[in-house]
Amino acid sequence: MSEESRRSEDYEPGPGAAYTLFVVMEELLDKLKLLNYEEEVLRRNNVKSLSRHYFALPTNPGEQFFMFTTIAAWLINKTGCHFEQPQEYDDPNATVSKILKEFRNFGGIVDFPPLKLKTGSGENVCNVLDRLAEEALKATCISWKRYVVLGEGYFIEDIAEFSLDRLEEEITVSLKNFGDLSESSKPDNILESCVDASEWKLETERVLPQLKVTIRSDKDWRVHVEQMHQHKDGIESSLKDTKGYLNRLQDEISATLEKVGSREKNINTQMKHLIQEYRVAQSQLSEAKERFHQGSSRVTERTRILAEIAEELDSVKQEMEEKGSSISDGAPLVKIKQSLTKLKQEIIQMDIRIGLVEHTLLQAKLKEKSNMTRDIYSGFPPQNQF
Repeated sequence: MSEESRRSEDYEPGPGAAYTLFVVMEELLDKLKLLNYEEEVLRRNNVKSLSRHYFALPTNPGEQFFMFTTIAAWLINKTGCHFEQPQEYDDPNATVSKILKEFRNFGGIVDFPPLKLKTGSGENVCNVLDRLAEEALKATCISWKRYVVLGEGYFIEDIAEFSLDRLEEEITVSLKNFGDLSESSKPDNILESCVDASEWKLETERVLPQLKVTIRSDKDWRVHVEQMHQHKDGIESSLKDTKGYLNRLQDEISATLEKVGSREKNINTQMKHLIQEYRVAQSQLSEAKERFHQGSSRVTERTRILAEIAEELDSVKQEMEEKGSSISDGAPLVKIKQSLTKLKQEIIQMDIRIGLVEHTLLQAKLKEKSNMTRDIYSGFPPQNQF
C-alpha cells in the first residue's frame, strides 16, 4: 500500500468539516453574483434573492428543487451549451438526469444517487451548482486573481472604514519618493494648471463622499475576536446580576419550603386524632365491604340452590299432571272392554271348533265299532284301522 493511500485512510476530518458546506454555498453565491444572476434569473422569474445558506439547509424542498433546476439550466446555457429551461410541472427525474448528463460532460464525477438532488438542498446540490458556476465563469472569461499579502504598514486599525485623509497621506509619500527618483528627468518648463480652483474644490466636495472605502467588518477574524471578547464581558456582567437574582430566589424558595414544612408538621400534630379516627373508619369500612362480599357470595349460592329446587318442583308437577290426566282418561277402560268382547268371540269360535272335533271323533268311533261287529259275525279277524 502506498504512502498516499495510508494517509487518506488515516485522515480524519476536523471539527470544521461539518461547516464546509456553508463555505461552498457562500462561494457559490459570490460566483452567481459575478455572473449577474440577480438580473438574469431572479428578476426574470420574479423570485426573491437567495440567502447565504439557501441550498445548504433544507427549508422548502419543492421551492429549493425548482430554484436548483432553474439556476443549473441558466449556468449550463452560460457555458454555451443549449439547455431548455425546466418548468415547474416537468418530470423531476428527467430534469435531474439531463443536468447530470451535462455535469458529466464538464468532467464532473457523479458518485451519489440522483435522488439526492431531488431534495433541492445538501452537499451534492451545492457541489453540482459550484462546478457549473466555475464552468460558466470560464466561458464568460471571468477569472479569480491571486490575492496580494500587504505588509504590516498597510494594516488598518479602524477596520470599519478609512477616510480620504489617510489615502492622501499615502499618495503624498509615494509622490515624494517618485520625485526623488525623477529629479534628473524634470521638465524644462513649469507645468501650470488651467483648471479653476473653485471648480476643483466644488468637484472635490461632490466626489468626496464617494471616495470613502468601506470594508465589511465581518470579513476579518480580528473583528470576530473583538466581538467575542465584548460578548464575553457582557455575559460575565449579566451573569453576576443574574447570579445574584438566582441566589436571592434560591433563598426565598428555601425559606418558603421551610415554612411549608413547619406548617405541614403543625397541621399533622393538630389533625393527629382526626387521622386516627379516619384510619379506624377506613378499617371498619374495609371490614364491612369484606362482610358484604361474603354475604353476596352466600346469597348467590342460595339463589342457585333455589333455582335448582324450583326446576325439580316444576318437573314433579309436570309428572303429576301427566299421571292425573291419564287416570281421569277412560280410553284404557274402553280398550279393555273391547279386548274382552273380542276374547269372548274367540272363545265361542273355539268351543264350536271343539264341538265339531268331538262330533267327528264320535262318528269315527261308532263306525269302527260297527265294523268290528260286522267282522266278528263274518269270521274274519278285525283289521286295525289305526
